[in-house]
Amino acid sequence: MKRIYGDFAYSDAPRADCWWDRTADLPERLAIAGPLDVEVAIIGGGFTGVSAALHLAEAGLSVALLEGRFVGWGASGRNGGFCCLGGGMLDDADLEKSFGVEGRKDWRQAERDAVDLVASLIDRFGIEVDRHSDGETQFAHRAKDFEAMRGTLACYEENYGVEARLTEKADLEAEGMNAGFEGAITVPIGFGLNPRKYINGLAEAAKSAGARIFHDTPVTGIDRLAEGFALKTPGGTVTSRRVIVGTNGYSSEDLPDWFAARYMPTQSSIIVTRPLTQQEMGAQGWTSGQAAYDTRHLLHYFRLMPDNRMLFGVRGGLLSSPGSEARAIARARADFDRMFPAWHGVETPNTWSGMVCIARDRMPFIGEVPDQPGLFASLCYHGNGVAMATYAGALLADLVQDKEPTRVYPAAVQRPLRRFELGRFRRLVMPIAYAGFALQDRA
Repeated sequence: MKRIYGDFAYSDAPRADCWWDRTADLPERLAIAGPLDVEVAIIGGGFTGVSAALHLAEAGLSVALLEGRFVGWGASGRNGGFCCLGGGMLDDADLEKSFGVEGRKDWRQAERDAVDLVASLIDRFGIEVDRHSDGETQFAHRAKDFEAMRGTLACYEENYGVEARLTEKADLEAEGMNAGFEGAITVPIGFGLNPRKYINGLAEAAKSAGARIFHDTPVTGIDRLAEGFALKTPGGTVTSRRVIVGTNGYSSEDLPDWFAARYMPTQSSIIVTRPLTQQEMGAQGWTSGQAAYDTRHLLHYFRLMPDNRMLFGVRGGLLSSPGSEARAIARARADFDRMFPAWHGVETPNTWSGMVCIARDRMPFIGEVPDQPGLFASLCYHGNGVAMATYAGALLADLVQDKEPTRVYPAAVQRPLRRFELGRFRRLVMPIAYAGFALQDRA
C-alpha cells in the first residue's frame, strides 16, 4: 500500500482522545478468516461503504464489507458531526460553466437529498444520534463577508427552495451567538449529530439486512479475474463480481492504481470542552445549539452540543507526526480562545484529528473507475461527508447493480478525478495555497 503521509497518520494515535469513542461502545466484529465469495465486496467501513452495504443488502445481494480497523475508524467516526449541504466546492457560476444550468440544479438537489437521506435513515432505523440544530449557520468574520451574504438569499431559494435568514451583528448576542462576528446567515437544512452513533447504527442496520462486516481486515491488493476480482487480505482472499472502494482521505495510491495523485488528504483538528455551566455560557453570551462555521477559507466549525460541551474544529494541517499534531491542536486552542475569550480557562480534555479529502477539480467522484469495469469508487467530499458520503453509497448500490439510479446522479460527480500536479509530491503545493488562503482571510 502506497500512501502519501507517514505511518503516524494511519495509526490510532491521531484519534486516541476522540470524544465520540467515549459516547458509544464499539461493536465486536471479527476479522475475515478463510476464503469468501460474494457478489459485491466493499473496501472501507465509513459512511460510503456502510451506506452501500446497507442498500445492497436490502436489495438482496451478498455483500462483504472489509474494514482495516473498525467501522468508523477514519473520518466517518471522528468528524465534527455536521450533516449539512456540501461535498463540493464549486460555486454556481463554475458549476454552470462546466455542467450547464441543469447540471448545477442537479448537484444542488443532490446536496439537499443527501441531508434528507440521512434524516430518513435515522428515523427508519431508530438511531439515537443526539440530533440538534435547525439547519446550519455561517458567521461573517469581516463586515464585507456579511454584505456578501445579503446577495446570496435568492440563491438559496433558487437552489434549495428554502428561505435563508440573516442575523445582523447587533442581534447576534440576543440570539446567544456572541463571538465577535459581523453577522450571520442561517440555512434551514441540516443538523448536528454524533457521528459515532450514526455510523454504528447504520452498520447495525446493514448487518441486520444481511451484509457481512469484517473488522481488522485490510485489503492489500486487488487482482482482476476472468469474472470479477480477488481481494487479498491477511486472513484470506475475497472473490467478488463487483468492488466498491470507499476509503476517501485514507486511500492508497495503488488501491486501485487509478487513485494515484487524484486525491489530496489534508488535516482537520478538533477540540471538545468539558460540559460548560450556565454561568460560563452566560459570561460568553453563547447559548445557541446551532451547527456553525465561519467565512474563512481556512475555516473554523463549532457547535454547542446537547450536553453543553463545545466542539471546535479547524482546517489547515499539512503534516502528520506527533509534533505537528501537537502544534495543530495548540493552534485550534489558540483560535478557540480568541473567539470565545470568556472560556479561556475551560479545559478541553478531548482532542483529535483526521483527514479531509480534496479533489483537483473541487468536486467528488462517484462512479465506475475509468477503464476498470466492475470497480467502483467514491471519494473527495471536501470535509462535508456525513450527508454526501451516505448519499454516494446509496448511488453506488444502484450503479453496481447496473440499475438506473433512483436518486439524482449529477454530471458533476460523474467526471473522473483529475491528477494533481507533482504527483506523489503534491502536498508540496499546499503550503503555498494555504498561505494564500490565510492572506485572503485577513484581507
